[in-house]
Amino acid sequence: MFKQTTYSLQFILLLILLIVCLFINICLGSVAIPLADTFKIIFGSTLKESSSYYIIWEYRLPKAITAVMVGGGLSLSGLLMQTLFRNPLAGPYVLGISSGASLGAAILIMGTSLFSAVFSFSAFNDFTLAIASSLGSFLVLFLVLIVAAKVKDTMALLIIGLMFGSITAAIVSVLSYFTKAEKLQQYIFWSFGSLGNLSWLQLSIVALCTVLGITLSIVSIKPLNALLLGENYAKSLGIALKKSRYIIIVATGLLAGSITAFAGPIAFVGLAVPHITKQIFHTTDHKIQIPAVLICGAILMLLCDTIAQLPGYMSVLPINAITSIFGAPVVIWLLLRKRKMIF
Repeated sequence: MFKQTTYSLQFILLLILLIVCLFINICLGSVAIPLADTFKIIFGSTLKESSSYYIIWEYRLPKAITAVMVGGGLSLSGLLMQTLFRNPLAGPYVLGISSGASLGAAILIMGTSLFSAVFSFSAFNDFTLAIASSLGSFLVLFLVLIVAAKVKDTMALLIIGLMFGSITAAIVSVLSYFTKAEKLQQYIFWSFGSLGNLSWLQLSIVALCTVLGITLSIVSIKPLNALLLGENYAKSLGIALKKSRYIIIVATGLLAGSITAFAGPIAFVGLAVPHITKQIFHTTDHKIQIPAVLICGAILMLLCDTIAQLPGYMSVLPINAITSIFGAPVVIWLLLRKRKMIF
């Protein structure tokens, strides 16, 4: 009873912090918008004809919602991978899904200059880039699922996933070597990651994939808890390991694949946030961990995005750099405080 009360209080505090970070993220930017005006614009009371209204509804609010979904989705997919492989260094991209998305983006951006006879178009927009990235990530996911049907050892699946990532990364390197400088620069900018280029339509697609991934994760709570003690223990509880592994991999693919496709490869968050939540809640129960990583991931991503915006300046820093610079020292400090990692 005491633990439940403690968990409830912690969740309430985290939700309050999430709301505060959300409004701070919306208010700050190259143009500072007062908090009172932000409330009025979001809740539709006044200021509909102002420039602040356009800035918030067309740029900052979609970007803030994107940060929430990216942070929460990557953190949850990281938790799923760390549990499935029982490896604290596993992240959402260990199955090569991010590399697959990078391959799709590289073929679209750099392939148009290398294979102009095959690719009849050279102009594209963010949406076609997202489609190409999605196809690349889900192609790798499809291959991983085929391998998962034939491989019983989970650690062997991890190694094969890493090899898929190495193969796709090698192809991207070859394309990068032969492509033109401007196309290479365009691909590099995509690889930095970005939260500010999504339209409401693209945002709805990411939201759908995120909801599906979260739903599959909730369905898998019992198998995930059992896998913490090993596959043999899970079998003794009557868990269908092959089916559970499929569901976990598909959930990770939906979360990490859709996020990478639309926001680019964003490092660190999926690896670090599960460890942060374990330090906060002192439990490995996925009934607590799943909502906890969703909230903590969203908070961390909002904070990193607020810093990346350089409030008061026109420049925006790469979100990938901020997530690592801001988050890595925090995780090191948290883990050094504990003599033994909770896992």
